[in-house]
Amino acid sequence: MEKLTDFQEAHLPNSTTAVHGHLSSRIPKPSHALTTPIWQTATYTFENTADLIAYQEGKLWGGTNGRVEYARYGNPTVQAVEQRLAHLEAGNLAGQYDALLFPTGMTAVTHILLSMLPTGSHVIFTDDSYRKTRQFCHAFLKRLGIESSEVPMGDYEALAAAIRPNTRIILTESPTNPYLRVADLERVVAIAKQHKRIKTIVDATFATPVNQRPLTHGIDLVIHSGTKYFSGHNDVMAGVAVGQAGLIHALRQSQGILGGVIDPHAAYLLERGLKTLALRVQQQNRSAQQVAEFLESHPAIERVWYPGLPSHPDHDVACRQMCGFGGVVSFEVAVPPGETALNAAARLVDAVEIPYIAASLGGVESLIEQPAIMSYFELSTEERRTIGIKDNLVRFAIGIEDTADILADLEQALEGL
Repeated sequence: MEKLTDFQEAHLPNSTTAVHGHLSSRIPKPSHALTTPIWQTATYTFENTADLIAYQEGKLWGGTNGRVEYARYGNPTVQAVEQRLAHLEAGNLAGQYDALLFPTGMTAVTHILLSMLPTGSHVIFTDDSYRKTRQFCHAFLKRLGIESSEVPMGDYEALAAAIRPNTRIILTESPTNPYLRVADLERVVAIAKQHKRIKTIVDATFATPVNQRPLTHGIDLVIHSGTKYFSGHNDVMAGVAVGQAGLIHALRQSQGILGGVIDPHAAYLLERGLKTLALRVQQQNRSAQQVAEFLESHPAIERVWYPGLPSHPDHDVACRQMCGFGGVVSFEVAVPPGETALNAAARLVDAVEIPYIAASLGGVESLIEQPAIMSYFELSTEERRTIGIKDNLVRFAIGIEDTADILADLEQALEGL
């Protein structure tokens, strides 16, 4: 990786924050437990009527020692993890920001869009985004009288031109899936600020706060699938939104109605994963950079998509606003004469020995897949090509195995192509 910029130096990964959340939060836990206990309860009791009235008047709410009446409105385990995530994502701005946990990343996306978009409004999203997010905008929101527009990732003129008087949200990912496009966050914010009432939302799952903090660039709301890097062990599902406290408060109120709350045990597992987040992501950054460089120099690979490479269309933007380029490398396998693109990529996927063939990413185990088969199999080759998914495209989500072992495995797999 090139020499860090002043911005990157000021936002280096902070394992202390990942482990502790914030040092001021180091108050004794029940029974002096080191880890946050799991409050496995659906309802909460009150000592007497006066105690209940004090709660209703708002005198007993706040923090891990706060009170709620029912688990749909809060849980001490969940609150503790939300505080940690707010500090991790917002950094020094944490006092102005809050976090809200959900049972999945997709729940976070749908909850936020349903809560923030009234009938007759309009949302803009970029094309190289998670397929289910795009489907939700195109299909489900349309039923509610909410319009949507899809614009090419990186085309800021098209983004500005797509804004209408009823536009309320600009939604993008950074980096995106699967081509790892990096949005110029400050440019997105500048476009939104030229209009009233437009909120900017970034799904930053692929980056994590270790590599990128969109809130520091003026983005209103950040979404993560906690299932991925936050958990880090492929054993729990979660989602999170982080933004200004007032906005999160409004989303929390609607969560009590829509009901998409996370289980306290899942929150506990998420917090356990967060403690090693910075260490895991740094290792994955290093491995991914070397894998990307190795693949780009190999004659059996047609093209590599990784923000850490100068060949990536958003390399300059990534160097400006990211501290690391992430643990996912996408690449296109060169297709030998007489062979289909689908089969050429499949032979490589089947030949590697370390990564598992599986969906998802961000865990300690390396995972590999062909998007054309894993996510778009029901479409024809021509239909996939129309939406930018090539049959020879492979997505490699790198784990924390030794870099030398990953490279050796790729080398032996490529020898047979």
